[in-house]
Amino acid sequence: MGVGVSNWRLAQAVSKLGQLGVVSGTALDQVFVRRLADGDRDGNMRRGLDAFPFHEIARRIWQEYFVAGGKPDGTPYPATPMHQRREPRKLVELCMVANFVEVFLAREGHSNPVGINFLEKVQLPHLASIYGAMLAGVGYVLMGAGIPLHIPGVLDAFADHRIAEYKLSVTGGLQNEGEDPTMRLDPADYADGTLPRLKRPIFLAIVSSNTLATTMLRRANGVVNGLVIEGPTAGGHNAPPRGKLQLNASGEPLYGERDRVNVAELRDLGAPFWLAGGYGSRQRLAEALALGAAGVQVGTAFAFSRESGLRDDLKSQLLSQTMTGSARVLTDPLASPTGYPFKVAQLEGSLSNAAVYTDRQRICDLGFLREPYATSAGPIGYRCPAEPTACFEKKGGEPEAAIGRKCLCNALLANIGHAQIRRDGTVEPPLVTVGDDLNKVARFLFPGQDTYSAADVIESMLGTAAECDPTEEPVVVSAA
Repeated sequence: MGVGVSNWRLAQAVSKLGQLGVVSGTALDQVFVRRLADGDRDGNMRRGLDAFPFHEIARRIWQEYFVAGGKPDGTPYPATPMHQRREPRKLVELCMVANFVEVFLAREGHSNPVGINFLEKVQLPHLASIYGAMLAGVGYVLMGAGIPLHIPGVLDAFADHRIAEYKLSVTGGLQNEGEDPTMRLDPADYADGTLPRLKRPIFLAIVSSNTLATTMLRRANGVVNGLVIEGPTAGGHNAPPRGKLQLNASGEPLYGERDRVNVAELRDLGAPFWLAGGYGSRQRLAEALALGAAGVQVGTAFAFSRESGLRDDLKSQLLSQTMTGSARVLTDPLASPTGYPFKVAQLEGSLSNAAVYTDRQRICDLGFLREPYATSAGPIGYRCPAEPTACFEKKGGEPEAAIGRKCLCNALLANIGHAQIRRDGTVEPPLVTVGDDLNKVARFLFPGQDTYSAADVIESMLGTAAECDPTEEPVVVSAA
């Protein structure tokens, strides 16, 4: 549910009911800018900005990006610089504020913890994003799509008001004279005055195998407080199958016994864990608890709730399909620029349609999934398999690596009603990602209704929507 589907409203609704609501931290700076450009009609962004502790930063961002009454119809959203190793200060500030506001709003009206989810693959905004979320009092940080060994140390540093460091992964390795791949953020550089006290969030690593679980617990540079074990039926990015890639008749990766997690070995590691991927029902939750899990992570069910940020028309189309059992999800091995398999709902008018994909002109103007690589001249370069093919190849990318790649950055923003409009009037198409159990979400609909709430999901799974003890581990975690 990355990029605004698991937004502050959904996380707030889930956390109010005693479970763990999780906001997506992916591309929050872009989401925030586009909300301001649309006029912030309900005033929520302004309320969050007013609470940001570094007031001069908040003032500058409001002045630069807020459009009273919203931008004119048919005009593009404002452009911001793409993230890079050496970030412009204004981009660091924007990222910090956007993450603060999302967490701040999710925490309003209750005292239960809220989490935020980041992708390890999207490394460049890590430090500013995490610090902004911690300024807002985020209770949990979750991270997958890679091996986030250095995130616990970042959390420790920020909690102690120290400079946090994060070493960027650079393809090809850097020469001795090359650019330093280490990113740094000193909180003192951004404070108006005394730095506020911060609590170190609980860190949950999202992994797909026993090997990765063991690696995170033994090799991370700080405490890993728990694990989310995500199977290949979960939405979004999936870990690739172990061994040689084999595809079924539909072109989807085949998963086998080697890809199954040994839950008994997980229990022996001694860390609490949550199971994810098809666990959005009372029966599957009971199975997980019986296996020793602390609970389950649920994404697809919440993605279609009224509180989620997914566009209403996309929700309606896919819910209509689920009611007839005709919804289809394809695990696309090529769609994501990350190289990981990516779950895609098959939907007319979206990039899942071959004609829509072919008609879209390739462009990379957001760049969250760009790959840092070593250049012969020394500085770090950036490339994306979904950018114009000629540009990708000029940067040393292999031609076959660009085949079938889709611009997730623009598509996922289109999913939440913030599609970029190009100079020729073209509107960026969406691309919806959901889990394999999409056809099962119709069970949350009451007779005669065509929508449901986050509370309906929790009621269905737990049998009660009563508040739980916030000092206990959450049973249901909303995925982001």
